[in-house]
Amino acid sequence: MASRADQLASNLSLAKFSQATDLKKRLWFTLGALIVFRFLSFVPLPGVDPTALSTLYAQTNGGILDIFNTFSGGSLSRMSLIALGVMPYITASIVVQLAAALHPSLAALKKEGESGRKKLNQYTRYGTVLLAVIQSGGIAAFLQSTELTGGLTLVANPGLPFTLMTVLTLTAGTVFIMWLGEQITE
Repeated sequence: MASRADQLASNLSLAKFSQATDLKKRLWFTLGALIVFRFLSFVPLPGVDPTALSTLYAQTNGGILDIFNTFSGGSLSRMSLIALGVMPYITASIVVQLAAALHPSLAALKKEGESGRKKLNQYTRYGTVLLAVIQSGGIAAFLQSTELTGGLTLVANPGLPFTLMTVLTLTAGTVFIMWLGEQITE
């Protein structure tokens, strides 16, 4: 007697897969999104010295930066365009969910169904942008203030232009990743 898994495996065929055009489109888009994500994780943030950055990571091996680097898929150690990753979105989502449980007007939105869910998703997006701006400003300040042994600095030209460029670039990277994730789930 064949097990349930054997019966299920015998019913699968590539001919059925070739008929599932919507599934194929979703798989190809997801594969393309992963390729774009990996490509962007290697595009460095303008104005940051990569050799000084690698020296910093060698000095702080095993510290808190390694944990954040893990969450960003390795793009934090390269200080890439998507160094923030999806962490601002995850944090904003948690904050909105907790606020919906505690605040009466947000709890009422949660109970409205689809329209309420869309409104809460919109609040999550706004929170993501706000958190990305704050976090990227912190990263810009950290990069400008860090001086390594031997007088080596991470930023060639520190100042307001570098800060604004870093905030804009990292926030745009986070918003792009958020959009990419929404396209995959649609």
